[in-house]
Parts: sequence; C-alpha cells; structure tokens
Amino acid sequence: MTAAFTFPGQGSQAVGMGKALAEAYPAARAVFDEVDAALGEKLTAIIWDGPAETLQLTENAQPALMAVSIATLRVLETEAGFSVGRDAAYVAGHSLGEYSALAAAGSLSVSDTARLLRIRGLAMQKAVPVGAGAMAALLGLDYEAAVAVADEAAQGQVCQAANDNGGGQVVVSGDKAAVERALEIAKTKGAKRAMLLPVSAPFHCRLMQPAADAMAKALADVTIKPPAAPLVSNVLASAITDPDEIRRRLVEQVTGTVRWRESVAYMAAHGVTRFLEIGAGKVLSGLVKRIADGAVGVSVGGPNDIAAAKDALAAAHSA
Repeated sequence: MTAAFTFPGQGSQAVGMGKALAEAYPAARAVFDEVDAALGEKLTAIIWDGPAETLQLTENAQPALMAVSIATLRVLETEAGFSVGRDAAYVAGHSLGEYSALAAAGSLSVSDTARLLRIRGLAMQKAVPVGAGAMAALLGLDYEAAVAVADEAAQGQVCQAANDNGGGQVVVSGDKAAVERALEIAKTKGAKRAMLLPVSAPFHCRLMQPAADAMAKALADVTIKPPAAPLVSNVLASAITDPDEIRRRLVEQVTGTVRWRESVAYMAAHGVTRFLEIGAGKVLSGLVKRIADGAVGVSVGGPNDIAAAKDALAAAHSA
C-alpha cells in the first residue's frame, strides 16, 4: 500500500460544501443526517445555506468539516470500492482533521466525533477572550527559524509555533501583542511575508490549556477503538494505534504544535506516494508537493472527484 488518506482542518470550510454529494448519494446524505442527530440541530442548514460568518464559528466549522470528510469517504466506499483498512497505509488529519481521520478509520463513531468537535470548538473559543489572542503566518522561514522568532517575540507572554505546515509556512499563536511582535521580528529574519490570520482564537498554544482540560474530560467518556489504519499523530509526526495513546495525544494536540510537515515526510519515508485529501478544500494537497519530492496530492470533495480518486488509488497500488 502506498496511499494515505488525509483530512483537512479549519479554514477549508465553504458554504455549500458537501451538498452535491448529499444530493447525489444516499450514503453521503446519511452522514449529514447522523451528524445533525448527534448535535440535536440542523448543522447541515448552516453548511449548505450559510451565512458564512456562522459556518466559520469554530463550534460549527469543526463538526461541519468532519461531516463533509466522512460523507466523501462513504461515497468513495460505496461508489469506488474504497476501504480504509485495505487501501490506506496511514490516516492523518490537520488539527480537527485528526478527529475526521479517526472517524474514517472506525476508531471513533461519527456521532461521538461530531459531539467531541462541538465541545472542542466551544472550549477553544471560550479559552481566550476574543481579541486577546492572535495567530500569524510566517512565510519563507523554516521551522527552526520560526521557533526562534516566536521565542524572541514572547517577552514573558505566550508565542509559539502552532502549525508547521511545510513549504516554508509556519503559523505562530499566542497573546496578541506577542504575535504582533513576531510579525516584525520575522521580517528582520528574512521572512518573505508575515501576516495575521483571520481567526477568532489562538489555537495550538498554551493559552488553550482550558480547552485541553475540557477535551480530556470529554474524551474520557467515549469509546476509542484501534484504527483500521495507523494514525499519524499531529503532535508526534509518527504512527500510533493504541486507543489510550490516541486519547492522550488528542488532548496534547490542543496546546501542541501540528507537525504536519514532519507527518507528511514520515508517511513519504514509509512508502506513501499518493496522498488523498478527503473532504473540503485543497490545502493539504497543495502542501504535499512542497514537502515530499515525487509524491502526489489528490483532493476529493465532490462527485466530479470520484473518478480521479479511483485512478490515484489504482496508481498507488501499482507503484
């Protein structure tokens, strides 16, 4: 097997995502119905009709993106014969996408995943008052240089690398003043660009500790099974399968760095040549070619993508 199934994180959401799949395939529709039932509300109405400002709320965006990913996967299973256990060497997801990956691999039920992501989104928003934190993308600096910038900018506050996305793109997160200092310092260290991101809270930094505590409590009450394919953990950038370790790493992930560059490199080093990004957007597919020479990223998010996904998987198996 030389294919990995990857799942997008926040920022990939768009009003209308997944609607064409739900209209065309009962298997996709069933996933949206299950998520609505688990949350006790019509999240699908927000996903498909907006407004965008409501969908972007992290409490909605997180379960919404998972729903689209799993609906897409169910179509791949029923229409193209995909099987996570047979066809994926690994599963991995960017931030909230790690929950989508676990649902895809049967480690978490879809209903539990929807409820966990609703709790996660609410807790992350509540952890820091709006306006007190910030995130910024530093472009053109490698991870070590970005960490040095964050350390210099902290000055007694929190400023740390939140996402190491690869391709010279590192996101820092923390107290707003510290992140703003990081913008200026990064420019003096050779960053091509440095810009604040339009987010409502500083994710993946120590300011998120109250949210980590909330997730520890929530995860303690759900069943986690061994995944059908190994999970490449955000915080480890290596594969894990033990349910207790998965639970622990999901908690650490709330305040820890999403080591996406290293995660993709890990999978490529273990023979993965095709990375199928399952769900909304194309962000992860675009990063693949910047991280792993010769690897191919294929985004699958609508009915017109199914044939290409089937071809990519066949190519992976024949490689």
